Amino acid sequence: MPKMKEFTVTIEDKPGALGRCFLAVAERGVNVLAFQSYVEEGESLTRFVVDDPASAKAVLGGLGMIFEEAEAAVVRLAHRPGELGRAAARLGEHQINIDYSYCGLEPGSERALVVFGVDHLTKAANLLDELASEAA
Repeated sequence: MPKMKEFTVTIEDKPGALGRCFLAVAERGVNVLAFQSYVEEGESLTRFVVDDPASAKAVLGGLGMIFEEAEAAVVRLAHRPGELGRAAARLGEHQINIDYSYCGLEPGSERALVVFGVDHLTKAANLLDELASEAA
């Protein structure tokens, strides 16, 4: 799974707004696998990947939320020292710039799910896939 659909959602910067968004997604049985959230210019921006992108999209659209969909490079890494560094270094060795990254965990897995927003998606996804198979 070297690529995944990622959502970037603009949410009000108010107490409870992020919780309402994620609870609405959960009510449809969608599990958030990894996310990051931060405030920029008075708005909360949240990036996340889920186990059911089509349902998440329907929920976000139904709520009238402002969101974008994109592909992100994803790798499952062992949860031990150095793995994140190896992944980031591998991308850098191939002149791939990391715009952002975040991580999460899939249910039933002991591997970290690491998401990279990069400038060369297909190349990055292939490199991360190779890295994951080397560590297996």
